[in-house]
Amino acid sequence: MQLGLLVMFLFWAKTSLCVPQQSCHPGDEYLGRCSNSAYEEKPKCTELNLGYCNDLEYSRTIFPNILGHRTRLEAESGAEYLLLSVIHGLLNGECSPEIRLVGCSVLASPCRDDKMVKPCRSTCEALRKDCIHALEAIEMAWPYFLDCDRFFASDQEGCFDPLAGLKARQEQALSSLSPQEPSTIIQFTYTSNAQMYSILKRTAAKCSHISHVYSIGRSTEGRDLLVIEFTNNPGHHELLEPEVKLVGNMHGNEVLGRQLLIYLAQYLCSEYILGNQRIQTIINTTRIHILASMNPDGYELAASEVEDNNDPELINHEGHLLNGWTNGRTNAQNIDLNRNFPDLTSILYRNRRSRHYRTDHIPIPDAYWFGKVAPETYAVMKWVRSLPFVQSASLHGGDLVISYPFDYSRHPHEERMFSPTPDEQVFKQLARTYADAHATMSNNDTERCGASFYRTRGIINGALWYSFAGGMSDFNYLHTNCLEITVELGCDKFPSEAELYPEWKRNKEALLSFLESVHRGIKGIVKDVNDNGIKDATISIRGVRKDVTTAEEGDYWRLLNPGTHIVTATAKGYSKVTKRVYLPHTMRKAGRVDFVLQKVPVEPDIDDHLFPTADTWDRFDPYNQFEQYRDPDVGDSGREREEKPWWWNYFSQSGISPPTWLLRNV
Repeated sequence: MQLGLLVMFLFWAKTSLCVPQQSCHPGDEYLGRCSNSAYEEKPKCTELNLGYCNDLEYSRTIFPNILGHRTRLEAESGAEYLLLSVIHGLLNGECSPEIRLVGCSVLASPCRDDKMVKPCRSTCEALRKDCIHALEAIEMAWPYFLDCDRFFASDQEGCFDPLAGLKARQEQALSSLSPQEPSTIIQFTYTSNAQMYSILKRTAAKCSHISHVYSIGRSTEGRDLLVIEFTNNPGHHELLEPEVKLVGNMHGNEVLGRQLLIYLAQYLCSEYILGNQRIQTIINTTRIHILASMNPDGYELAASEVEDNNDPELINHEGHLLNGWTNGRTNAQNIDLNRNFPDLTSILYRNRRSRHYRTDHIPIPDAYWFGKVAPETYAVMKWVRSLPFVQSASLHGGDLVISYPFDYSRHPHEERMFSPTPDEQVFKQLARTYADAHATMSNNDTERCGASFYRTRGIINGALWYSFAGGMSDFNYLHTNCLEITVELGCDKFPSEAELYPEWKRNKEALLSFLESVHRGIKGIVKDVNDNGIKDATISIRGVRKDVTTAEEGDYWRLLNPGTHIVTATAKGYSKVTKRVYLPHTMRKAGRVDFVLQKVPVEPDIDDHLFPTADTWDRFDPYNQFEQYRDPDVGDSGREREEKPWWWNYFSQSGISPPTWLLRNV
């Protein structure tokens, strides 16, 4: 009996020494947290021999690596290494040297005295901040092995910066530029969507004290509608500081405006840092919002059409000759975004003879929400409702002219009919500001694109040119305080790259002059007797049937031409105050006109009963009720099948385990 127990004890002892304990949970070994190997060789330094990582700043590495790969062969056969080998093609060259180098420092960390030196967490965090947008653009999740907290070390732990050599080479290249080079260096080339996002985010990071980027929504195919903002207090509306927006690439194949706005963002940032007093004054006194591409999906199609045309007979042609004039104009739903806004102009024409019907801040009709409303349109509407924009410019292509509202004819059967707004003279001055500062737009001898603007010197009322409903400029004017013009930048919608720098020179002064022109007319604050700002107070100009309303803290802006104006401020439940204002021609900035209103008993208003002005936006929640304009892909089980992104084939056809960690919705 005792002998049997002794044999069993020895057997148990032997097996307990030979068989490893299962200390790893499922997935832990794969993530590099532990190992279930029965026999582990003592780690030691070895030669770095990974094909896509041989340009690192060191030549020796160590296995097992941070991820648990025990050999070079095991590392090379993993999805992580495959991702690094194709990252340049996936991201169109964006961030690919940086992501590859940092990824290689995880797969093959430097080795010193048979010990691993981890890459620096600060490098990883900076990389993620700069480059996550590039992965988001192709709907790819941030790779797990670039988890900054798990696989990287702090600077205090003696970590290694895998980008140090790359940064040094970049700094040396910049320092080698001669003093004769322009102070602001811009690459006048076309940019992909991923490159555009990278440029805007890097520009905002470079000028973080005056700039930041934010998204107002996503396109039909999920691309960010990214805005870069410039002001001396980014992210906040400052009292009495006017807000201006510039919108480009509304039609995806009209690309010059998109590029000019990307260049403008770089120029504003660089010149502010270099001490350009004009740029510093503009940014310190104005809040500028730049949406370079309102239709990134359309741009993607238009750019691919140009790139794919290899007809030798068209080798010297560019733009619409290759692009077919319309390819990429609409969004991915085939919706023309400049025909997709609520048609408030027709509502105005129907009711303008009623003395009680307001001709400004017209609410969106219920029927609008039951049509096809593009996500890009919805995002812009939400944007213009959320900020007190004063003026705006939408950059297009196809002719060389400035058009201004109304764009829809006051007689629906007249294709070309002069249809002025109550602010006709202000709009003309706004259009003149851009056209006269442009190098050639206002010249009578400038070659046009079929239309004749000889007598108007490069500006025209939109409906007099050609009439259309559902335009963005009319919506801005009739639904908000904002006055928007449409800038047609030239005949060629997709000019050659050689034309980008000359076009920048033609338009730079016009863009800056337009930004400066917001500082005219009057501005002020409407308060009560206790010095509290009154939101949604109304500012009226005698003889102009278009009012503006005050912002959250009671401040307002009213664009006006020089002359004498009778200005009235009123608010529901408050008294009415009227002032006479004279604006001289020599005035270089907006005049300050404040109002103090006293509380009065609220009297019934006929508008409340006959002409309700409740906005459907506040009671309809439209976006969440939009139908999906596609049939769902349903599998055998009856559940909707998630479509894999286009890049999935890189991995699914390679024979390795599918990297589900790269799918954003897993």
